[in-house]
Amino acid sequence: MTNKITALYCRLSQDDMLAGESNSITNQKEILLKYAKENGFLNPQVYVDDGYSGTNFDRPDFQRMKSDIENGKVSTVIVKDLSRLGREYLQTGYYTEMFFPEHDVRFIAVHDNVDTQRGDNDFAPFKNLINEFYHSLSK
Repeated sequence: MTNKITALYCRLSQDDMLAGESNSITNQKEILLKYAKENGFLNPQVYVDDGYSGTNFDRPDFQRMKSDIENGKVSTVIVKDLSRLGREYLQTGYYTEMFFPEHDVRFIAVHDNVDTQRGDNDFAPFKNLINEFYHSLSK
């Protein structure tokens, strides 16, 4: 498993830029690379979708990461928080609850304290709903 990729996924939409520097791609990369290093995750590869909405999963680097997962290249996906993965409740839930487990991929949302290996997912669906609600308010 040491040759598998640890996928570090970053996303920032035009709407998210209004939230300020804390969500910047640079900041997300720094957080994820530090987390991967400190927690022994090997072969980190950064996937970035800058300027893409979280309500649509047809993003270039998300699709590239998805393909790498389907091809068995990825062991773990790490995001800063659940909203970076997506802001659409059902689709985000599909990936975290079905797609990743079906492909034996561990999922971690650092700031939301979600780690599928530890089973810390009880509140993830509620966070996904809040993220979708937040997006609907920012329109």
